[in-house]
Amino acid sequence: MHKLLVKKLNVDFNQWKTGKRYFCNVGHVKVSIENHSEHTKDHKVTNYPTVNAQHYDVAIVGGGMVGIAFACSLASIPLTKRLSVAIIDSNPSLTGEVSVKKDETPDPRVSTITPTTISLLKDIGAWKYVEQQRHAFFSKMQVWDYTGMGYTRYNAGDVDKEALGCVVENKVLHSSLLLCLKDTDFQWMKFPSRLTSMTLNSAAGSEESGSSSSKPALYADGQLAKLHLSDGSNLFAKLVVGADGGKSRVRELAGFSTTGWNYLQHAVICTVEHAEENHCAWQRFLPEGPIALLPLGGNFSNIVWTMGPKESADHKEMNADNFVKAVNHSLDFGHGPHPQSSGGVKDVFSWLSTDLISTNECFEVPPKVTRLVSEKMVFPLSLMHANSYATKRVALMGDAAHTVHPLAGQGVNLGFGDAFALSKVISEGIALGVDIGEVSLLRKYEADRKAANILMAAVLDGFQKAYAVDFGPLNVLRAVAFHVVQYIPPLKRGIISYASGDQKMPLFS
Repeated sequence: MHKLLVKKLNVDFNQWKTGKRYFCNVGHVKVSIENHSEHTKDHKVTNYPTVNAQHYDVAIVGGGMVGIAFACSLASIPLTKRLSVAIIDSNPSLTGEVSVKKDETPDPRVSTITPTTISLLKDIGAWKYVEQQRHAFFSKMQVWDYTGMGYTRYNAGDVDKEALGCVVENKVLHSSLLLCLKDTDFQWMKFPSRLTSMTLNSAAGSEESGSSSSKPALYADGQLAKLHLSDGSNLFAKLVVGADGGKSRVRELAGFSTTGWNYLQHAVICTVEHAEENHCAWQRFLPEGPIALLPLGGNFSNIVWTMGPKESADHKEMNADNFVKAVNHSLDFGHGPHPQSSGGVKDVFSWLSTDLISTNECFEVPPKVTRLVSEKMVFPLSLMHANSYATKRVALMGDAAHTVHPLAGQGVNLGFGDAFALSKVISEGIALGVDIGEVSLLRKYEADRKAANILMAAVLDGFQKAYAVDFGPLNVLRAVAFHVVQYIPPLKRGIISYASGDQKMPLFS
């Protein structure tokens, strides 16, 4: 069956090159569209046809990193690369070329990409564009407690990897994904507009009276979604994918319920400079929330500092010199002393075999910040999870489906995981001749991603709550936890693997 399908797709591709374009129906019925127009700028090849009445197989609402990654993933899979895709987003960054110069000051909006995500981005052909721009790998990480009672150091060598992760500016990731998408023969159309309303589960013939004769037969007798855009245009799609962020319009219109809460915390982010190059990811848990110092390449680092709303407002208004002093104070002796490497603590685990006891890696002091080199930005933090990711004709991904606390930098990795999982499920559906908008198919995607996303959200929420209380006995328990991880390599390796994208829990295995 697969060979016959591939052969048919190849025949359709040859017909398209001769001047006719076919829209993919997973039931293997193709309908010729005679009305063609020129589609420029979005593609390496400029003579792309658009569709009379604007019908698409997939409408992606949200052209951010996750939405474009999903489109790239569809373009990279043989069974989905023939789908027609609309990308709906009013963000100006989709309308032109974005170039990031290596000598520019790094943007404060960054993502920490795990090795698993890097591998997936390589598979779709996007990572090579990141490599041509700015990025910073880090091979070690140090996490410690403000009380001075415990710390843990992680090294890529603990799990036989070259790096624990890579810090990449969001604009570099986004431009790299766009370059990847434009360097394919994938048929996609961008709509610089906003989704205003959506009609689900309606036959196309009933949507516009008197116009059914102009509609392809593929849509005239089936159910589909109709999208109404802010510029007054409408389009139809077999599947609508909500990749439009935490305040998702798709999620709202499709009636998905959510569970979650707002943290009484904001994140202050910015770019800072050191006198020397930083190669380590640093994170210290303070009474009001964690502060992270992440390498950006050269002498630059990114600050992600979690604190209360009032404190965040004060720090945003603080002048540059005082802010730098506050950062160094919080990363050094502020709130408590440096943790001490203790042979006595190691002796507590002496009953274990020697190969299960880690060597004593000394605590290191982070590099001192010398200058603030970007604006300070503040974002409120929350946890949100959609109770369902899919209904008929609609699927959610990324922040539209879940938002998590940023203390481990896992948010965008979860979103990329969603994008690659959904494209794989759609491919499997096409191979079996299943309607790509059928809820039974989309539930497979939900089942694949929901458990992993909930688990990560729960782990991060647990960390946030554990460090939100300054209480003597709890402080001791946290210190013990740091030492357990520091001195028992199997547990440390498990934590690193889990944080790197492995779906297994960090257990002794």
